[in-house]
Amino acid sequence: MNSNTSHLADFEPAQLAGKTYVTRLRAGRIDAATMLTVVVALICLVPVGQVLPGMTGVGRPGLVVGLVLCGWWVLVRFAPHLVVTGPQPMRWALLAFVSAALLSYAAGSVRGLTTLEINGANRALLFYGTLAGVILVAADGLTNWQRLQVVLQSAVVCAAIMAVLGIVQYVTRVDIVAYINIPGLEIKGESLGFEERGAGIRVASTATHYIELAAVLALCLPFAIHLAHFAQKPVQRRVALVCALLIGPGIGATISRTGIVAVALTALVLVPVWTWRTRYNIGVTAVGVIAALSVVNPGLARTLFSLFDNPTDNSSIMARSNRYPMVFEYFSQRPILGRGTGTFLTPQYPILDNQWLGTLISDGVIGVLTLAGLHLTALVLAVIAFRRSTTQATRHLCACLIATQIIAVAVGGTFDSMSFTTYATMIALMLGLCGAVWRLTHQDVSVRTATARGDSENAG
Repeated sequence: MNSNTSHLADFEPAQLAGKTYVTRLRAGRIDAATMLTVVVALICLVPVGQVLPGMTGVGRPGLVVGLVLCGWWVLVRFAPHLVVTGPQPMRWALLAFVSAALLSYAAGSVRGLTTLEINGANRALLFYGTLAGVILVAADGLTNWQRLQVVLQSAVVCAAIMAVLGIVQYVTRVDIVAYINIPGLEIKGESLGFEERGAGIRVASTATHYIELAAVLALCLPFAIHLAHFAQKPVQRRVALVCALLIGPGIGATISRTGIVAVALTALVLVPVWTWRTRYNIGVTAVGVIAALSVVNPGLARTLFSLFDNPTDNSSIMARSNRYPMVFEYFSQRPILGRGTGTFLTPQYPILDNQWLGTLISDGVIGVLTLAGLHLTALVLAVIAFRRSTTQATRHLCACLIATQIIAVAVGGTFDSMSFTTYATMIALMLGLCGAVWRLTHQDVSVRTATARGDSENAG
C-alpha cells in the first residue's frame, strides 16, 4: 500500500450478504466515537447536580446526549448505506433487558403506583433509553480499532480529571466541585460534602457518592494501564501513565470497599495476561502509590485495610444484611415482574445498597435474569474476542473489558449501581465496547489495513 495513505484508518467492513464482508472508507468528523466522547466528557466532568433547566436528574447533559444517540441509532437503521451491518449479540441481550423493564413497568401500572413511584418509573425508562443509546452506538458504530482507542482515551483522561478533583478535595478538605458552575445549567439538590471515616475523609468529586466515584475510577483504571503500555504514540503512553498514577490515589481517597474490591478483581483478570516485566513494574508502582498515600495521611493505609476487618462487627455490612428479610417479603408478593421498574425509591422505601436485590424487588426474577444476561453476554463476547485476537495489544484490551464486567457483577452487590447515572453510563459504554471488540475480531471479517505494517489490530 502507498505510504502516503498510511495515516488513514480503514473502517470496519459492512456485510453484503451472508458471511460476505467488504471494507469501506468513510470520511466524517462527527461519528460514533466523537459522540461517545462527548457523552463521557459530559457525564464525568459536569457535576452530577447540574441539569438542563426545568428537568430532573435525567436532565444531565450527558444523559440527554445519550438519549439522542438512541434516536440516532434507530434513525440510521432506515439508511442501509450508513449502517455497519452484521450480527451483534449485544442487541439481543439489550432487547431482552428493555423488554423486561417494559413488562415490569406495565405490571407496576396495574398494581397502582404512588406519585413518587410513577415519576421514578418514568425516569427509569428515560434513563434506560440513554443506556441503550450508549450501548448500541458503541457496539455497532465504532468503525475500527483507532476510533475505539479514541473513546478509551477520553474515558481515561476524564477519569483522571475526576480523580484529581477528588484528591484536591481530600488534601484541602475544600469542596472545589461546588465552585464549578456550568453556564446555562440549573443546580438541583445540595452537595454531598465529606464524610469522616477512620483517619481520613471520603470524597465524591463530580460523582453522586463516594462509592460511585470509586467504581467509575476502577472501571477506567485497566484502560489507563492498557494505553500506558499499548498506545501508538509515546506521548499517548506517557499521558496514560500519568492518568493511571492519578486514578489509583483517587480510588484510595474515596475510602471505599467497592473501589478496593474492584481493583482486586481487575488485578485477578489482568495479572495472568501481563508479562513478568509488566507485573514487576505495576507492582512497584502500586507500592509507591500506597507509600505516597501513607505520607500524605499516615493513617489512610491503616483505614483502608480496616475496612475488611471483622465484617460481622461492621455497621455498614450489618445494616445491609438486616434488610434481607424485608427484601424477600417484598419479593414474595410479586416474584415474576416485581413491583414496577424504577419504583423502589427513597423516601418511600429504604435504601438497599444492593443493585441485585433492588432489581429483584422492582423487576422480579425476569429483571434479574435479563440484567445478568446483559453482563454475561458482554463477558462472553469479550472472552471470544480475546481468543480470536492475534496481537498482544488486542488480547490485553479484551482482558480489560472482561474485568469491567466482572467488576459490574460484583459491585452490584455493594451499592445500587444502576441508580447512579455516572457509573451506569460508563458501564453501558463498557457493555457496548464488548460488542465492538467481538465485531472487530469476527472471523468472517477481512479488514484491509491502511498501516505500513499491515496489522489492523495494533491500535487495540
